Amino acid sequence: MRVVGMNDFGGPDKLKVFDIKEVHPGPGEVRIRVYAASVNPVDIAFRSGQMGGFAGRVRPLIPGKEAAGVISEVGSGVKWQVGDRVMAIAAPFSPYGGAYADEVVVPAEHVSRMPEGLDFAAASTLPMNGVTAHTTMDQLNLAPGQTLAVTGAAGIVGGYIIQLAKKRGLRVIADATAEDEQLVRDLGADEVVRRGEEIGHNIRKIVPGGVDGLADSAAQMGAVVPAVRDNGRIAFLRPWPGQPGRGIVGEYVSLTSYYSLRYISEEVEKGILTPRVADIFPAEQAYNAHRRFEAKGVRGRLVLDFSK
Repeated sequence: MRVVGMNDFGGPDKLKVFDIKEVHPGPGEVRIRVYAASVNPVDIAFRSGQMGGFAGRVRPLIPGKEAAGVISEVGSGVKWQVGDRVMAIAAPFSPYGGAYADEVVVPAEHVSRMPEGLDFAAASTLPMNGVTAHTTMDQLNLAPGQTLAVTGAAGIVGGYIIQLAKKRGLRVIADATAEDEQLVRDLGADEVVRRGEEIGHNIRKIVPGGVDGLADSAAQMGAVVPAVRDNGRIAFLRPWPGQPGRGIVGEYVSLTSYYSLRYISEEVEKGILTPRVADIFPAEQAYNAHRRFEAKGVRGRLVLDFSK
C-alpha cells in the first residue's frame, strides 16, 4: 500500500512516497481506506524530529493525526462495519504509523461517523482539532456568562474553541490581525483585539478586571497571563514551563481521552462547528503542503488527497 513518510528527520523534502506491506486490524481495531488526511502542526514537529528520534523504529516513519475515509476491514469486538464513512484520530507513534497512507489502522474508539453532507477533505480537519477544542473547554470549565479570551482565533482550533464557547453561553474576546478580524467575528467573537506581545494588556482594556479563562491556541505563553484575573484559568495548547502566579491555574491541554469525538458530527450538522479547508494537495505532494504550512498565514487546514 502507498504511504507518505520519511526515513530520517528534516525539512519537507524528507517526505517521500513509499510502497509498504498492507496493514490489518487486530481485536478492537479497524482499518480505514483513507481519502483525505489533514496537515497539522504536530505533523511538522514529527517530520522535523522535534518529537523524538524513534531509534530502532521500522522505516518509513509515517506522519498524520487526522483522516477521513471508509472502513475497509474490522477486527473483532467492534461496532463498525465495512463501508462506514468515518473520520479518525491516528497515531504516528503506533506500529501502524500515521494517517498519511492509503490505509490506516486505529483503535475503534478513535473513530467517529462523518457528518452528513460533508466531504472527506472537510471531515479530515475535524477529529483531532475538534477533540482539542472540546478538551480545552472542559479543562477551563467556565460557566455561562463568564468571559473567555482566545488567542490564535483565526486558526482551526481557535475557531472551534470560539464556536464551542458561544454554544456554552460565554462572552468571547479573541485576537486577530486586521485581515482576519471579520473571520473571527463571523466565528462568534464578541470583541476582537490585535494580536502580538501586548495581547494581555489589550484584553485588559476591554475587561479591566481580567477574563475568567483564556485558551492560548497561538502559544503566546507568558504574554497572555496579564489578561487573566486573579484565580482565573489558562489552557496552554503547548507546554509552558512558567508559572502564571496570582492564583491562576495554568495547565497544558493533553489529549488523554477522545470521548468528545462522539459529539463532533452532530455539532457540525447543527452548524455549531464549521470545518475550513484552505487547500487540497495530491498525497504525493505532501512536501509542498508542509512548505505551505510552514510559510504561515494559512487560514483553515491543508489537506492531502489520498483518493487516487
